[in-house]
Amino acid sequence: MDSSAGNEKSITQNQAEQGTTTPKGCNATDQITLYNITLQREVLNGKHPGNKLLKISSFTGFSSYSKSWRFWDQTKEDSGSAPSENSSSSKRFQIPIIWKINWDSLWVMCKTWIKNPMNMALFIWFICVAISGAILFLVMTGMLNDALPQKSQRDTWFEVSNQILNALFTLMCLYQHPKRFYHLALLFCWKAKDVTMLRTIYCKNGMQKPNERMHISVVVVLLHLNCFAQYALCAINLGYPRSKRPAVGVGILISIAFGAAAIASLYSILSPLGREYATETDQGSPSQITFSPEKRNSFMLEDGRVAETAPQWIGGLFDFWDYVCLAYISLFCSCCVFGWNMDRLGFGNMYVHTATFLLFCLAPFFIFNLAAVNIDNEAVREALGITGFVLCIFGLLYGGFWRIKMRKRFNLPSNNFCCDKPDITDCFQWLCCCPCSLVQEVRTADYYDAIEGKFYLKKNIDDTQLVPTPLPREDESMLFKSSNSSPYWKSSSPSIVRME
Repeated sequence: MDSSAGNEKSITQNQAEQGTTTPKGCNATDQITLYNITLQREVLNGKHPGNKLLKISSFTGFSSYSKSWRFWDQTKEDSGSAPSENSSSSKRFQIPIIWKINWDSLWVMCKTWIKNPMNMALFIWFICVAISGAILFLVMTGMLNDALPQKSQRDTWFEVSNQILNALFTLMCLYQHPKRFYHLALLFCWKAKDVTMLRTIYCKNGMQKPNERMHISVVVVLLHLNCFAQYALCAINLGYPRSKRPAVGVGILISIAFGAAAIASLYSILSPLGREYATETDQGSPSQITFSPEKRNSFMLEDGRVAETAPQWIGGLFDFWDYVCLAYISLFCSCCVFGWNMDRLGFGNMYVHTATFLLFCLAPFFIFNLAAVNIDNEAVREALGITGFVLCIFGLLYGGFWRIKMRKRFNLPSNNFCCDKPDITDCFQWLCCCPCSLVQEVRTADYYDAIEGKFYLKKNIDDTQLVPTPLPREDESMLFKSSNSSPYWKSSSPSIVRME
């Protein structure tokens, strides 16, 4: 009753301001309904003076509003009159729900996302693609004809943008392709451990799905098709000048490359891989075995060893020449040593890490220098060559990224040398002295046993001999052993410190 009285009062005031009165025979309640209808009609037409304050950002609210309006129109045509006050409340208009964006939470989420080094690199890649794509689009549509009046200038800018886009997409495919080959190999093997890994990557919630092997195979094959189409497109762009480049072939390869990636994404969502089932149980899967944080902290092996709560880096960063053999191998074969060390620490396949590290450090130089061949401008060619060289140096950040993962997983001490940021310090160490960082990581992995994301001290058989811990695919023979003069000789694994 109070709300109705308040509405009647507001309508009366509005009529007084507009110079209108309520017709005889009509009460204020009827006027409320008509007033609401008129108000919402004005909001839709943009005539109401306060429509700027009624911001509708929800499609759901707008849909319900439109349905109510069509319902009233149909009622009006059937009965010839407006709905009465006894009509159902569902026939009346409801003001749409106004959704607000919590900008503070969104900003915090963005800052958390960008702190990840891999996300930061991906963000820079998106920016470069957006800028090059925008320039290419403006040149193709003629929007830069005033700024670039000569055809030779427009051709140069077109070719530069095209080659940069080609290089960026090719590098992205090269960086991802080792993992895709690895996943294809896991599909052929289809062992219990392999199945768990593939479910984590391709299945929603990491659970078992119907015919999952077939569906995962479809996605992996499409991703391979995306990579190979991009490689063929790169070959055409690098092998032919613009005047002799087959336009039909370029269009077909672009369609295949983008189409395969898009279809793979949609297939992952719409197929059983992206669905949830009522009974998703996989009791035999290792992914279902979880441990509480308390149990992990007090996890004990069968031999009585307890996880180290505060492990340490073994040796200083510049204790590089304490082990000459390890120093030389890390200096001249860093990618191989890095991949081997990541594998035994449980961070993935050795061959995938080795190939990815090589591509990060070599592919940009060749891709950008080959892209510069078809460009007539000497300054642009030099700029592309320098860009490729700089990207090769920044490829060392791949090692810094996994050093961060290693430090956080095994709770190793952090270094706040750079801006009091341990992550930046880890990347800086790999940029400035990657062999020193790699040797320190190998020494630390030699000193401990890495089991289930925890470090355990190695178990001695006697005072002079240690049990080696080779990779699962290696034999049980110890190929390397530390010298007795080393301060860490009592805790070496199948170390590559000194050959016996």
